[in-house]
Formats: sequence, C-alpha cells, structure tokens
Amino acid sequence: MANKPKKRKSTTEEFEEALKREQKRKIVLRLFVTGLTPRSLEAIDEVRNLCEEHLKGRYELEIVDLYKEPLAAKKDQVFAAPTLIKLLPLPIRKFVGDMTKREKILAGLDVHVVSK
Repeated sequence: MANKPKKRKSTTEEFEEALKREQKRKIVLRLFVTGLTPRSLEAIDEVRNLCEEHLKGRYELEIVDLYKEPLAAKKDQVFAAPTLIKLLPLPIRKFVGDMTKREKILAGLDVHVVSK
C-alpha cells in the first residue's frame, strides 16, 4: 500500500489550533494590596471578576498583603499598591493603580476579547 501524503492544514485551521493552545495556557498573577482598605478590596474584586470572566480555569491568583508581608514588595520590586504582576507566561508585566481599567489589563495580559 502506498502512503498517502498528509493533507496540509489551511491557514485558518492552523490559526484555530494555535488559538486553542493559547487559551489553555495558565496565567500566573500576583496582586499586591495594603490591608483591607476600600481601595484594596475593590482591586481584589476587580481582578477576581476579570479573571473569572476572561480566564476561567486557566489562571492562578495570589493576593499579597504588604502590611503582612512587607519583604514581598522588595523581592518583586513593588513601590505602590495595588499592583498586579503577571508572572507567567513571560514576559513579566506590572499594572499599578486602578484595577478597573479592564481593557488595559487584558491587553497587557495578552488576552484577546472577542466581541459578541
């Protein structure tokens, strides 16, 4: 029997497969806050909601209270709170301040939102 040559995938099929692989990547985040202040609680809620809406099942979120772990700020070079750091996949990215700017954060996380 002769071996049939493999059918070459179309560009669209290759793109869709790459998109599926991309969507399976786990994103590792660390959010630095200062205690249970209103601003910290808002940042926590915003980041959790954003993750659940756009990254459900493919993210890890660690919340660090700088009052309880002040050395963590030095280790991760955090100078203000709230600060969200994307640790993985590389490159590392930092978002400082207002966590309600979803479009900016999603763009920085390389999360592409498809309008419905």
